[in-house]
Amino acid sequence: MKVIGLLGGMSWESTVYYYQELNRGVRARLGGLHSARCVLHSVDFAEVERMQEEGDWVEAGKYLGQRAHQLELAGADCVLICTNTMHRVYPAIQEGLGVPVLHIADGTADALERAGVERVALLGTRYTMEQDFYRDRLTSRGFDVLIPEPEERDRVHKIIYHELCLGHVVDSSRDTYIRIVEGLAARGAQAVILGCTEIGLLIDENTSPLPVFDTTLIHVQSALDWALRS
Repeated sequence: MKVIGLLGGMSWESTVYYYQELNRGVRARLGGLHSARCVLHSVDFAEVERMQEEGDWVEAGKYLGQRAHQLELAGADCVLICTNTMHRVYPAIQEGLGVPVLHIADGTADALERAGVERVALLGTRYTMEQDFYRDRLTSRGFDVLIPEPEERDRVHKIIYHELCLGHVVDSSRDTYIRIVEGLAARGAQAVILGCTEIGLLIDENTSPLPVFDTTLIHVQSALDWALRS
């Protein structure tokens, strides 16, 4: 089993989810007392959020690249950026490493292809929904990506940062997300990507009006496929 490096803390609420699902996945695949071989560098999210807000993506790339390098020095054979948004600086992180960074959108695209989905809704932070770094990764694979209307995008973003990243799961916010997904379904979306690693704390297959592709769970499975490949 190869060692998985987790670049986490963005937020730590979803990093916990990563750690749990990696270990559950290894136990399911290998049985017994097996658990995941992994190393974690958990950053101070307040520092990263400040760079996001200021649009200082160059500095953010340097900051996370240094932490990813520490994971490599600690023995990681691959790195997972445990957040969708900070794949905005994926190229800068990968450039400084001698081990692969497994891109969160690639596994999601593979899963969408297997399911026969062509038009998909994307929920996430406003950076993920509005900038091209994530959507282009999907459209280059042939997917039609729909995002909410501007006011809805603002609400989705605020719920992530003001509630989910702080560990608050609010029923009224779940209702808001469901209404937004219903609107995207009316526009022709066949499924919805939970394109922020915290959104899975709020909605899932049981509550979403559309089939759900939870990027955190897909990222974990992609990492396990890689780490356990002989």
